[in-house]
Amino acid sequence: DEQNIVRLLRLYLRNEGFDVVAAADGRQALDRFATEAPDLVLLDLMMPQLSGFEVCTEIRKKSDVPVIMLTARSDDVDKIVGLEMGADDYVTKPFNPREVVARVKAALRRRTWDRESNDGAAEEPTPITIGNVTLEPASRDVTVAGTRVRLRQREFDLLEAFLRHPNVVLDRERLLRLVWGQEYEGDTRTIDVHVAWLRDKLREADAKIETVWGVG
Repeated sequence: DEQNIVRLLRLYLRNEGFDVVAAADGRQALDRFATEAPDLVLLDLMMPQLSGFEVCTEIRKKSDVPVIMLTARSDDVDKIVGLEMGADDYVTKPFNPREVVARVKAALRRRTWDRESNDGAAEEPTPITIGNVTLEPASRDVTVAGTRVRLRQREFDLLEAFLRHPNVVLDRERLLRLVWGQEYEGDTRTIDVHVAWLRDKLREADAKIETVWGVG
């Protein structure tokens, strides 16, 4: 809702070849999202009508498009809540617009890698089963004791990383490389949030995600 920030980001993003659609409040943002189908969303946290948290929650009900939050609040709680709502990354104001452009490019590259890894294999990848948990890489389905469990994109990718490395302690940095990609520049604590989500959704699983304190 700060027009000077909108003008600045539009200028820098357009100079990098992006088409930019702006919205001045949360309800308008959802309307524009529905009509424009953007490849990525830059979402201000504090907006009129609906907050960035509320907008992100609505977007996540229908899309896994990358969402980068812009926030003037540096509190860890706000950042964690943003990640829990489904944001992929966040930038704290005041920010360098070049950093925002770099974050946008990195998020879009990760999305391209995800699509290529899902679509580009010549042979259909083999399902992974540990205990009563089965993960189907081709269809991106997960079942626990035969019952399907709905996972977000990053939750699925994180679970796949765990299942492909059974009985291996994976630290945050390695998990970020495996799941978010080499160029991820956000907070490593996003791993903690996603692991907590996975544990909650896999309560009936006999394959457990365990913490080795101080390691991974």
